[in-house]
Amino acid sequence: MPTYQYACTACSHEFEAVQSFSDDSLTTCPECEGEIRKIYSAVGVVFKGSGFYKTDSAKKPVSKESSTPVAPAPAAPAPKAD
Repeated sequence: MPTYQYACTACSHEFEAVQSFSDDSLTTCPECEGEIRKIYSAVGVVFKGSGFYKTDSAKKPVSKESSTPVAPAPAAPAPKAD
């Protein structure tokens, strides 16, 4: 069940209430019996699992160049001592 935030317009009391989606919104403050309003805020969304991004499900092409081993570069000659 979702948790809703409310704030009283008369006494500025803020509180949370756990309510079902089908429940009516609260209308009175439990502190002063004044009128309350629902506070809306941004909700963070987290997608877990694979398939949410293009890179998760995309097949990477296999080329012949990437499958052949690369020979190491020759070492540079040591400087001559004078």
